[in-house]
Amino acid sequence: MDRSRVRMPWLLVAGSALLLLVLLYVLFGAYLPAKQRIASLEAELKDLYAREATLQNQLGLQERRHALRDQQMTALVAEREALARRLEDLQRELAGRRRR
Repeated sequence: MDRSRVRMPWLLVAGSALLLLVLLYVLFGAYLPAKQRIASLEAELKDLYAREATLQNQLGLQERRHALRDQQMTALVAEREALARRLEDLQRELAGRRRR
């Protein structure tokens, strides 16, 4: 068969060109922006994790302060009750001495 007479099927050429266009679109039109978006989301996620760690530290500090305040409050209530009992004892003792 004579090579000069062989005709290229135009459907194959058009299909190849269309495939090339789809490949270029996927590579440059969809893949690269998606990759950039993923990188920005990863950076945002890293920032969020850092913020969460800061908030967790603040929460731990506040919980320790709260526990300390509870201990102080318990000690003050016990001291107040002890003083109230001592006052009652002294009032009874004073009332007993006044009767004599």
